[in-house]
Amino acid sequence: MGKQERGTRSRLSILEAAARVFDTRGFDGASTNDILAGSGLTRGALYHHFPSKETIAAALIDAHSDALIVPERDVKIQSIIDLTMEFAYRLQRDPVLRASVRLAVEQSSFSRPTITPYEQSSAAVLGLLEQAREQGEILPGVDLEEATSVIIGSFTGMQLMSRIYTDRRDLLERVAALWRFLLPGFVTPGLITRLSLAPPQSVTAPYSCPETSIELRESQERLGAHEGEVSAPHQPPAVRQG
Repeated sequence: MGKQERGTRSRLSILEAAARVFDTRGFDGASTNDILAGSGLTRGALYHHFPSKETIAAALIDAHSDALIVPERDVKIQSIIDLTMEFAYRLQRDPVLRASVRLAVEQSSFSRPTITPYEQSSAAVLGLLEQAREQGEILPGVDLEEATSVIIGSFTGMQLMSRIYTDRRDLLERVAALWRFLLPGFVTPGLITRLSLAPPQSVTAPYSCPETSIELRESQERLGAHEGEVSAPHQPPAVRQG
């Protein structure tokens, strides 16, 4: 194994170990000793890649934007639904993304980036809503920025409730219920019955390892990962009535 590849593996080990610690204990409750214990690396190796706990947390926060892979759908409201479903599915399985979400929502001494994960999510959803309006999918008079705020806020609340009550085991069901209540408020009635609230096909596909959460594309190539398994466009799910 070459030096560069060993460095890549060490970095990923640190991030995955840190993700589990941050997700369990939060930023202030985590320590570099805990992270080292989980990674199996030396302190020198840790500081070679990350000079502080803050820099590790900042790298994990980046995983949030990596998870915002917008599904290509002809119906843009379906793209938004599937985006939330896929994000929810990853939250159930990816410790890196879970840590990113916790770091974004908890009140701690960690200084968040200028562009927060919620601003990234809002930009993605607002862009899709603007396309949906152009295609006649949105009710007249709907404030798209207000709709974006409600969607992001509602999804955040649902995933926090799911984490508290079931450790996110029922998150997909909660997200489907959320959409059943939200859709009549801003989507044209004739479109609602054509939308699917079932998890898209990409959710039922084999899940890729947490390494892909960091989107180290050069690292993935060196490690023999298949980028297409992560970011290739997904086929639209079969629509169902109701």
